[in-house]
Amino acid sequence: MLIEVPDSHPRAQSLHVREKLIEGFDKGLVAKAGLIAHGRGECFDYLIGEKTQHFAELATEAACAMLLLAEHPVLSLNGNVASLCPDEIIELSKAAGVPLEINLFYRTKEREDALLKHMEKHGAHEVLGVGNDETVQIEELQSKRRIVSKKGIYIADVVFVPLEDGDRTEALVASGKKVITVDLNPLSRTAQKAQITIVDNIVRTVPLMTEKIKEMKNYPQKRLGEILKNFDNKKNLQAALYFIMQRLKELS
Repeated sequence: MLIEVPDSHPRAQSLHVREKLIEGFDKGLVAKAGLIAHGRGECFDYLIGEKTQHFAELATEAACAMLLLAEHPVLSLNGNVASLCPDEIIELSKAAGVPLEINLFYRTKEREDALLKHMEKHGAHEVLGVGNDETVQIEELQSKRRIVSKKGIYIADVVFVPLEDGDRTEALVASGKKVITVDLNPLSRTAQKAQITIVDNIVRTVPLMTEKIKEMKNYPQKRLGEILKNFDNKKNLQAALYFIMQRLKELS
């Protein structure tokens, strides 16, 4: 931690998150653009009251159902996720039995190595997409995100893509995959194009997903299917926007 944030500070939690990202940047995990993206997301977190709202809970439940029903699900992570919640994403991976894959827009060998080392330090046994893992390219993408694991995103039917990533979300959906995303901005291309969008902060979402996965593992497939069938991403995004609109009216 670069600065000591007293727990009594009114913005303590937010400042702790910022410090994690700065630390991640200094370690070579986070790209400069990742810092900008976080600031944009933080603004939207203010708008939803910095709490997990009902629409996020519904989307989280649907996301867990989709992961549990999938044949080849993958949890994709970038530098921001690895910096903000490495232990939590690893716990989710273990609870759901879903592999982790690092996929980067600003991809360099140095950053790959730093992320792999970071995740292994936090207890990840296998991380796809980097190191000695065999990778291939998906035609739908032009950026370096096209480089994916042959055992992971390439064959996946469901991909968990936390944080804004419009190009990749569109490309994955176009290639026939289902995308779950965590995006505080309900208006982003990622949020609009994904099959399931959790409008919430990643640091709250991942622990909640782990909790729900452990609970829902015992659900029969029929019940999981009904949860998915009853979830409407478009309506859920509308609910998020309506909540923001009403909250702004109250605050003003």
